[in-house]
Amino acid sequence: MTIRIDRAMLDALVDAARGSARRRLHRNLHQDAAEPVQRLLIAIEPDSYVVPHRHSAPGKRETLTLLRGRLGLILFDNGGRVQETCLLEAGGEVLGVELAAGVYHSVVALDTGTVIFEVKAGPYNPALDVERAAWAPAESAPAGRDYLAGLHALFAANQA
Repeated sequence: MTIRIDRAMLDALVDAARGSARRRLHRNLHQDAAEPVQRLLIAIEPDSYVVPHRHSAPGKRETLTLLRGRLGLILFDNGGRVQETCLLEAGGEVLGVELAAGVYHSVVALDTGTVIFEVKAGPYNPALDVERAAWAPAESAPAGRDYLAGLHALFAANQA
C-alpha cells in the first residue's frame, strides 16, 4: 500500500494536535508495533512538554527529520545537565538528526504547526521502549510548565 505524505495529511494532523490535551499527536505509518522499523509523523505545538527521555535498548537509534516549522533539540547527560542543543528548521541549515541509543533528549516546537518525521527500530514495546528522566518533572506536574519555559529559553535567540 502506498501512503502519500501530503499537505492535507499534515494539515489534518496539525489541526488534531492543536485540539489535543497534550498539544501533540502522532500518526503511525507502520501497520503495527511488531514491525522492525517504526515510522511516524508527529505534529507538536510550542506549549507541548516532551519529558526528557532515552531509548536505552541496543540498536534503538532514532532519526528525526523536520517537515514543517522549527524544532529545538536538547541533549542531556545522565544527571540532567544540557550537553548540546540543535535547531532544526524545515528548509533550513539542519533538517534532521540521528540520535544514538541511550542519550537523554527532549524537543520543543518553536513554531506552531511543527511536524516531525520519526524513524526508529522496532518492535515497539511501551514497557521497555522509553525511559523517562527521573530528574525532570513529569508531563502532568505543575513544574513541567516552568521546565518547558526553560527549554524554550535555550533557543530564545532563534525565536521569530
